[in-house]
Amino acid sequence: MQVHDLAPSPGATKSAKRVGRGTGGKGGKTAGRGSKGQRARNTVARGFEGGQTPLKQRVPKLKGFNNPFRVEYQAVNLHTLGDLVEKTGNAKVDPEVLVANGVVRKKSFVKVLARGEISTKVDLHVHAISSAAEAAVTAAGGTVTLIELPFREEGKAGRPAVKGNQFANR
Repeated sequence: MQVHDLAPSPGATKSAKRVGRGTGGKGGKTAGRGSKGQRARNTVARGFEGGQTPLKQRVPKLKGFNNPFRVEYQAVNLHTLGDLVEKTGNAKVDPEVLVANGVVRKKSFVKVLARGEISTKVDLHVHAISSAAEAAVTAAGGTVTLIELPFREEGKAGRPAVKGNQFANR
């Protein structure tokens, strides 16, 4: 068998319907396109939606999602707190002390993470703390007080909601 001997099985192929070859036969005159109009004249651009903004323009160009309710924290590790307490000699640490010593920026929310160790007793006032960091601080004899975020309040079903938001009580 050679390449020139290959052929499809009988009945496997069908010739295309020839339309628009005069009014005498089936498929003549309008050639299956109906009568008149934009589609009959073959002038519709691909993706054209009749003057409505096409889907490809309605869909956002870039991927991703920006959560309007996201809270960004400045992370502070345990070893940083230990060094700060030893340097200043002050056992009370709150965001103002951290800003004054250049550990975090002004008006930022502080979260304490458990990297490193702390051996000195410290009285922490922060916005958030990891469970491992809280265990380490209390094991060293310190206390942890959480500062409430200024824009949070309890919403439905115990979920946090944002004040002044039209979607908060859904």
